[in-house]
Amino acid sequence: MPKEVIRFEEFELDAGAFELRRGGSLVRLERIPLELLLFLAERRGQLVTRQEILERIWGRDVFVDADNSINTAMRKIRLALNEDPENPRFLRTVPGKGYRFAPELVAEAAPNTAANDRAELPGASSSPLRRRWARWAAVGAALLTAAVAEVPRILRPAKSSAVPKMKLVVLPFVNMSGDPQQEYIADGMTEEIITQLGGLDPQRLGVIARTSSMHYKNTKEDARQIAKELGVSYLLEGSLRREGTRVRIAAQLIQASDQTHVWAGNFEQDQKDILQLERDLALAISSKTALTLSPSVRARLSGTAAVNGQAYLAYLTAKQAFELRTKSGIERSIAEYRRAITLEPDYAPPYAGLATVYSLAPIVGGMSPLEAMPKAKEAAERAIRLDGSLAAGHTALAFIAAHYDFDWPAAEREFRRGIELNSNDANAHFFYSNSFLSPMGRHDEAITEMKKAVDLDPLSPAILSFSGQTFLWARRYDDGLSAYKKCAEQFPSYAINHERIAHIYTYMGRLEEAIAEDTRAKILTGQTPEAAMQQDAALRKALATEGPSGYWKKLLEYGRLPESPPETYRTPQQLAIIHTRLGDRNKALTLLEEAYEVRTLGLTEIAVEPAFEPLHYEARFQELCRKLGLPPSAW
Repeated sequence: MPKEVIRFEEFELDAGAFELRRGGSLVRLERIPLELLLFLAERRGQLVTRQEILERIWGRDVFVDADNSINTAMRKIRLALNEDPENPRFLRTVPGKGYRFAPELVAEAAPNTAANDRAELPGASSSPLRRRWARWAAVGAALLTAAVAEVPRILRPAKSSAVPKMKLVVLPFVNMSGDPQQEYIADGMTEEIITQLGGLDPQRLGVIARTSSMHYKNTKEDARQIAKELGVSYLLEGSLRREGTRVRIAAQLIQASDQTHVWAGNFEQDQKDILQLERDLALAISSKTALTLSPSVRARLSGTAAVNGQAYLAYLTAKQAFELRTKSGIERSIAEYRRAITLEPDYAPPYAGLATVYSLAPIVGGMSPLEAMPKAKEAAERAIRLDGSLAAGHTALAFIAAHYDFDWPAAEREFRRGIELNSNDANAHFFYSNSFLSPMGRHDEAITEMKKAVDLDPLSPAILSFSGQTFLWARRYDDGLSAYKKCAEQFPSYAINHERIAHIYTYMGRLEEAIAEDTRAKILTGQTPEAAMQQDAALRKALATEGPSGYWKKLLEYGRLPESPPETYRTPQQLAIIHTRLGDRNKALTLLEEAYEVRTLGLTEIAVEPAFEPLHYEARFQELCRKLGLPPSAW
């Protein structure tokens, strides 16, 4: 890839900075189209075949719709370059072969020397007066340039003298007990250390979330590569050994820049004092990274704490079971949290964990919101009464206030409190974005919070995918599609993401591509390829013969089938989308009212759901939004 800046007409293609500029201003271009443009520039003047493009940009072993993917990328490049495909200035299509990048390059400007300046002035050599005027003009221009450059600095606040923020990843602790059954203890301790470190000094230290950290379990990648992928300054490695009731942790802190070991330490405690072990480790890390601990944090870390050892192990088991995100995992998690609470009734974290599990059980575990959410609220309130500084308790209560009580002031207050207590909690930013800010129509803030969640948990498919949904609700379809595709590149088997791509294609009028993504989602969730392709063919036939209405009618038919990917059109709220698309507003409104009666969690999204725009002037829709407490500004 060329490292020089290639200039053509008003454009600059900078490979080193990985950006395209026009007249000095950045031109927005997604990663794949920009990579393709740089590849063509690398081979400028030469024919680049479509097969070469496919292998270079997507790789040999990645399944993509080659023709469509390349055509889409080329279309975006031409839009960015403001180029007419019928009369191209830069990108020549070689029919049936590929493309040639053949712009007329702009030469570098000659140095702006005094001799050059004089030569450009007519009569400069023969007129002292003109030479003086030229010098004063040059001085004036320089002063004006300096003044203009100074304006942004004057208008900006003075640059902070604060020390730059560091980022750290806690790599999965290695189970040294010799017993694979104790793997959950090492994984659970990894997550607990992440939580402890995340609350130390959030202004100075960012801590990568559990999902991204666990991506490196049993990895062979070295510290430098991991640090590069996550953008961190430090890595904490550790091992855990449990013998009887004794727990030993060996840990070392590595500086990413030169892979030097900044610190190493060993900690040992009885199970009942395991909380003190975590706090001792957190204090050691804070001293080695020069963090500034608030009085409340320092008091928490220096306090004494004991917990029933069996209760703590049940708590760790519950956390690991919940991460499975299955119905059986939810049931096991609830049972283990309840066992921890029975053994240690005044220990707050199991209550916060139980609240989180119950609040998400309607999505994953098959429980109805009417059954689960009151139990979630009871557990969250108990957690906060026991420990008001526990961020997870406030975030769980905020989710319940938004999705069940429709108490939006309480939801905002509790979300903000959770983030204040631990701004390194990726889930707090995630839920604040999609459970409060988006439903309120505060889309710019929602996108900002979602970006914070992605920054803290960059390898979480759930967060990466839902960032696309955040853009969709803001009607920024191109950005939403880019987010979904980024997730698909990293996690090609994440079925729900392909279903969301199918949905956003329907808003963009690209129904054939929607069918293809829906088919991928079906196969990934276990439907046989033969059955999935039969439905694919039927959808395409319906689209060809009846247009979009045929497509939606066929989807309505498939929504009644028992086996469908997550987020397909099966629930009353999702079926209401199809009926709205088909123009049956009364049926759509009836379905939404049914969803309200059972407190469907996603109902808070109806004001910002693009498909429901035709319902906005219906009195029944407006009444439903008022019941939900959704502001008119959102719909």
